[in-house]
Amino acid sequence: MWRGISTMEPRPPSMCGSQAFSRATSSASPSFGSWGVPLGRTSTALKQGGQVSPDLYGDNNTRLFTYWTSDAYQATGCYNLLCSGFIQTNNQIAMGASIFPISNYGGSQYDINILVWKDPKEGNWWLQFGNDYVLGYWPSFLFSYLADSASMIEWGGEVVNTEPDGSHTSTQMGSGHFPEEGFGKSSYFKNIQVVDSSNNLKAPRGIGSFTEQSNCYDVQNGNNGDWGAYFYYGGPGKNPNCP
Repeated sequence: MWRGISTMEPRPPSMCGSQAFSRATSSASPSFGSWGVPLGRTSTALKQGGQVSPDLYGDNNTRLFTYWTSDAYQATGCYNLLCSGFIQTNNQIAMGASIFPISNYGGSQYDINILVWKDPKEGNWWLQFGNDYVLGYWPSFLFSYLADSASMIEWGGEVVNTEPDGSHTSTQMGSGHFPEEGFGKSSYFKNIQVVDSSNNLKAPRGIGSFTEQSNCYDVQNGNNGDWGAYFYYGGPGKNPNCP
């Protein structure tokens, strides 16, 4: 398996503090374990999606982002173009640009498509936004463990909790509403597919779901003819059941 594609829904979550962030992301990595490993805890990873980070961008806009690391976030890697690594080849869409329009609770819903695949000849990892915009690539020399393929792909949401003394942050994930509220209210990923060694899109097999604190943020996955493999995810963070 080389990499994957998914359709995600951008929304503006409410943030708690300038150092908090919330994002919807897909991540490729070599797997040294199994499903149940939280996003971001592998040694080598490529990430991309939508992110809200006041500390990084200076506002609460939902922004297109990329991130990479080859040593478990120790000394290598960065967001977007803040260090050498990701090479942008497209001058129409900026990395870190605000995504617009975005979905509204109970109102209009909007999707973005993100595809990442590995060039079998050169070994570079390419990023595509929508159907028409190939944004750039991560050179093959950045990654030793991703030299051949990714053995684990993750899709989901992440939130940073900066609250002290074990108190949970009120930073929202996704729309800030739990998955059971469904379409128009909860955020989602749909049409999740993987790219095989022949660069063909295929439905993923053996999908599992994981959440660290389901009273704060949760996930519900499914499969149907219109959306293929999909899941709803997110939540409000701090609430009476998530103190």
